[in-house]
Amino acid sequence: AEFSEINLIAHADGNYAVDIQVIRNGTKVVRSFRPDFVLVRQHSFSMAENEDFRNLIIGMQYAGIPSVNSLESIYNFCDKPWVFAQLVSVYKTLGPEKFPLIEQTFYPNHKEMLTMPTFPVVVKIGHAHSGMGKIKVDNHYDFQDIASVVALTQTYATTEPFIDSKYDIRIQKIGSNYKAYMRTSISGNWKTNTGSAMLEQIAMSDKYKLWVDTCSEIFGGLDICAVKAVHGKDGKDYIFEVMDCAMPLIGEHQTEDRQHITELVVSKMNQMLSKTPIPSPQRPTATQQPQSGSLKEPEPNKIPPQRPPPQGWGPVQPQGMQSQSQEPLQPQRMFPPGQSAKPSASQPQRPPGPTTQQPRPQAQGPPSSRLSKEAEPQLQPQPAPQPAPQPAPQQKPQSHPQLNKSQSLTNAFSFTESSFFRSSVNEDEAKAETIRNLRKSFASLFSD
Repeated sequence: AEFSEINLIAHADGNYAVDIQVIRNGTKVVRSFRPDFVLVRQHSFSMAENEDFRNLIIGMQYAGIPSVNSLESIYNFCDKPWVFAQLVSVYKTLGPEKFPLIEQTFYPNHKEMLTMPTFPVVVKIGHAHSGMGKIKVDNHYDFQDIASVVALTQTYATTEPFIDSKYDIRIQKIGSNYKAYMRTSISGNWKTNTGSAMLEQIAMSDKYKLWVDTCSEIFGGLDICAVKAVHGKDGKDYIFEVMDCAMPLIGEHQTEDRQHITELVVSKMNQMLSKTPIPSPQRPTATQQPQSGSLKEPEPNKIPPQRPPPQGWGPVQPQGMQSQSQEPLQPQRMFPPGQSAKPSASQPQRPPGPTTQQPRPQAQGPPSSRLSKEAEPQLQPQPAPQPAPQPAPQQKPQSHPQLNKSQSLTNAFSFTESSFFRSSVNEDEAKAETIRNLRKSFASLFSD
């Protein structure tokens, strides 16, 4: 599509849309789309044709659309004197022998166009293409007339010495492909691109390659460019212009050049895809990993790490274990020894204590000895000698499954299930045995 057939809208957040006018069945319709890449093969600005599409270049740059060449370089090529200023910088760097740039004079307006030191000269008015806006001036009278024309155009102008040339030279570069052409005028016109001319491809010399490689580095890099020069009858070369991606294709290898442009665009698109960051899923940080792990339920054969099993029955027992050992003693402190038989019979229906999650080892001693072991950490600095062995409680909590609250409370008092479901004949005997056990327990607590 041409610039005259498209329009666009771009937002600062990156959203954009391009409208293109197409003709379907003789009717002009507008289609909207979002281009991912742009190849510019048309001049975006020309004073001679009164076509100014710089606003579209600005819009595509605003939308961030990648292109060949870059949109920055295309916008910079909208004024030929601006481009020639870059060639002047190259000329100062390489010197006249390696980069023979033609002499040029810039006039921002007509006021300074008074006279020239030598004639004939070529006057270029404004920014135009294909030989438009170029006049050959042979004397200062004609030069003054041209200055009055420049005053009406209200634009800038440049002047160059006229070179009596044998032929024109064009060196083009498309990606990594180079070609050099020679064009000779047949009609005798001093503009070799006007009238009849003979075009032929010539060998690519190191001198030509240096010219086009150096010019391809201006404005951040030109993927497609061409250098134009003239070879004078004096045997010297004069560089006078560089073209960007809007250069026309010439010669017998235009199909090959189009293929090179296609491969260049595909390569640039692949590079843009490789540079585009792919959003990765959110990952938990290092401080979040332990939190996610702590939410897991503990396995039945393992004890939670925040409550390690007790290593002994001494006073260095953790607070969690002290509260567990205090809980079974509360029912005995609430009832006198003479009335403790009735509460003990109803203790299995009482709700268990809040801190009985830790498993209890099942010792083989009598009930009074096991009850004394649990009460000693609070009342005595050292435990009383008991018949139960010490190594057994230290090893069993490591692999013993967790018990519920009712089981841990039952183990604390060493009541078996059969003691709660005996027949009525043995009920009195069980109560008497319980009273004796409780008396022995209290006697061992207060003996010291």
